[in-house]
Amino acid sequence: MKHLWNYRHLTLKLAISEFKLRYKNSVLGFLWSLMEPLLMLTVLYVIFTNLMRVNVEHYQLFLLMGIISWNMLSRGTTMSLNCILGRASLVQKIYFPREVLVISSCITAFLMTLLELVVFGAFMLAFNVIPGITIIYGPIVLFIEFLLILGISFGLAALNVYYRDVQYIWAVLMQAGFFASPIIYPMSIIPEEYVWIIRLNPMTRIIDMLRQSVIYYTAPTILDWIFITAAALSLIVVGYIIFLRLEPGFAEEM
Repeated sequence: MKHLWNYRHLTLKLAISEFKLRYKNSVLGFLWSLMEPLLMLTVLYVIFTNLMRVNVEHYQLFLLMGIISWNMLSRGTTMSLNCILGRASLVQKIYFPREVLVISSCITAFLMTLLELVVFGAFMLAFNVIPGITIIYGPIVLFIEFLLILGISFGLAALNVYYRDVQYIWAVLMQAGFFASPIIYPMSIIPEEYVWIIRLNPMTRIIDMLRQSVIYYTAPTILDWIFITAAALSLIVVGYIIFLRLEPGFAEEM
């Protein structure tokens, strides 16, 4: 940790540079990071309120929070997948902790999420939903989600250097996970005997905790805190061990 801390300025510089480069030479610039969840919100809202008639209080905010939470996971892990391969010349020629590349990619995804949360705040005001004191739990849940994403990203980035199929498998898992998680529907429509299976996914609890604390003025339960914290720390340990074991061969594999 001390070694990585010494490279904190490089980490932030890479994260901000990647954030800027994503929208370089585009007319709308940073607005593209806001357009994606809003367009998805519009399509899903029309479908699920008019065709499937989902009855959820403040469904617009319910849906948008789910999309933003999932996008943070999807972006962070997808960007990290190629963070080593995408900087092959840098990895082969210059020494620095390779972990910096993974961390900077996750920070870039987090910065994009912060922009989306600004739009979410505007939607809350537009729909006359005033946040309560329970909103203080929101940033803590987001930080735990960041750790969870970082743990997954360490493992994926390292494995993708050796096995290029990992990026394609992960893309399929992300698509399946979007519909398997309660992003566009409430947990109440899941048969009771299957609820425990859905809740084994830490993202299910993270999305639910964010919604409850920010939109519905409800504090997360102790069990939920323990579960997502244990999941995030476990993934950090496992992902980082995989990264450290595979890191010595990065230059040769590329």
